[in-house]
Amino acid sequence: MHDRPSTPARPARSRPAGLLAVLLTGLLALGALLLTTGTASAHDVLTGSDPADGATVPSAPRQVSLTFDEAPQAEGAAVTVVGPDGAHHEQGTPTLNGAVLTAGVGALPQAGRYEIGYRVVSDDGHPVSGSVAFTLTTPSPAAGGAASPSAQAAGPSTAGPSTAPPSPAAAAGPDTSGGGVPAWVFVVIAIVVVGGAIALVLRRRA
Repeated sequence: MHDRPSTPARPARSRPAGLLAVLLTGLLALGALLLTTGTASAHDVLTGSDPADGATVPSAPRQVSLTFDEAPQAEGAAVTVVGPDGAHHEQGTPTLNGAVLTAGVGALPQAGRYEIGYRVVSDDGHPVSGSVAFTLTTPSPAAGGAASPSAQAAGPSTAGPSTAPPSPAAAAGPDTSGGGVPAWVFVVIAIVVVGGAIALVLRRRA
């Protein structure tokens, strides 16, 4: 009796395993790409200010500065300095030096809380706005209890009604959110699609 020749191993089983490895590799590459894209397109974030947010200062600053994690666009940048009485005290045109936005400040006539409002345009084209605040303990010596003429005239010359936010608190909300779809949404979709393909391959293999 002759021995029956051995049946060669079917190569079909190696193909699903190879396809599974390719799908997993593609999934990891796609996830890394989407996460990198999401990080690159993130809006500029305020990282510091002078005076610092929540600080108490003994004398009125002659200028205020805002520092971002990345350099925003120079066009469209605006800064407001609003006193406890609601008057504007920003002075001159804000200047941008890299990631630092600086604006002059006129005489501050009252002790109390001052809000620094800002509005910039990120590199991705989205407007970013918000505010920080500091407390002044001693008003400007030359203030005389009233805002100086230069401070009163600062509003239209620095920002204007079309660029500066009417109030820092009102402008902070909608502008910082952006209109793009978060990258994690595409990652989830990719996981679902590739996961379905893997399940289909494993089912055919079984």
